[in-house]
Amino acid sequence: MDFSLTEDQVSLKDLAARILTDAVTDQSLKTFEASGEPFDAALWQTVAEAGLLGLAIPEEHGGLGLGLLELGLLLEQQGRTLAPLPLHETLVLGALPIAAFGNDEQKALLGQVAAGRTVLTAALEEVGNHDYSRPMVRATRSGNGWTLNGVKTAVPYGAQASRILVTASTETGTAVFVLDPALPGVELEAQRGATSEPQAELHLRGVQLDDGDLLGSAEQGGQIISWMVDRARAMLAAIQVGLCEEALSRTAAYTSERVQFGRPLGSMQAVQHRVADGFIDLEAMRSTMMRAVWLLDQNREAAAEIATAKYWASIGGHRISHSAQHLHGGMGADVDYPIHRFFLAAKRVELSLSGTQPLLAEIGRQIAAGTIKPLSGVDA
Repeated sequence: MDFSLTEDQVSLKDLAARILTDAVTDQSLKTFEASGEPFDAALWQTVAEAGLLGLAIPEEHGGLGLGLLELGLLLEQQGRTLAPLPLHETLVLGALPIAAFGNDEQKALLGQVAAGRTVLTAALEEVGNHDYSRPMVRATRSGNGWTLNGVKTAVPYGAQASRILVTASTETGTAVFVLDPALPGVELEAQRGATSEPQAELHLRGVQLDDGDLLGSAEQGGQIISWMVDRARAMLAAIQVGLCEEALSRTAAYTSERVQFGRPLGSMQAVQHRVADGFIDLEAMRSTMMRAVWLLDQNREAAAEIATAKYWASIGGHRISHSAQHLHGGMGADVDYPIHRFFLAAKRVELSLSGTQPLLAEIGRQIAAGTIKPLSGVDA
């Protein structure tokens, strides 16, 4: 594969960078965090007006009909700027699976997403359950519909979303439902995470849904869940690339200017080695992410590559964010100093949809099962 971007992709990346860089500064983030708002609504509309919310939404629904690579370029810039927007939640967790598997009524939401009029999300996480293919939330047949019971945790932007994609186990397998959170029996309780991103615990108590609320069919449930998790992980890796690139750039600038013992910190060999190690991690993160995204855009089998990209996003993000904080010395320990935001954001991405050790175990199982194929004969 060719890692170079086309002229149109470069223009798209530059547009996203310009909009987000102009709108988001260290001071504006500090002001936003003090406001208590869930996301920057004005910036959300600006991004929508630029057509960026519709990047991967089909043209017939008001989008541009582009691929995951283009969407990843936008998310990479969000990571670089830490723009407080529900991009991953709405565009990846919500819009992508609805565009691929939704019915006509569900797909009507896509035009609202592209116009910036609605927020979507998905409820995948459950306390004590790390197997997304086997949800603990139960969906049982009830007449001509379904009854949902159970609890989901850490639902990003759960209280702000107009629809939540909920995974559930059925008597015959698994299913995904497009849930209206205003329905009786749905309760959302605010949760506080390490970053300013709002989260919610979702309680489902006898929630009544019909077959029209299913995403795809009940028989497709396992396939859809896997499809969602794969793309969500790949796009988290894209966010981490941008986030870590900016943290590393700031660290290089700081150590070049900060004088200690009569000379810049950056002139010391140990500091140089640590920044160089961070650069190696960053390029490993970038290359594995781009390969996974390329394979997904080509509709090719990519389970191992996606797990590898998310593994590098987790371990590389961990190492780079820790190095950035350590090399800032006492300033890095100050929670009010901007570099601390990158540390917290990298930790959130690292742990979202499985951290380092579960991903290593997943890759190991694929190796043991012989599902990881050698590179020979692959268009690389």
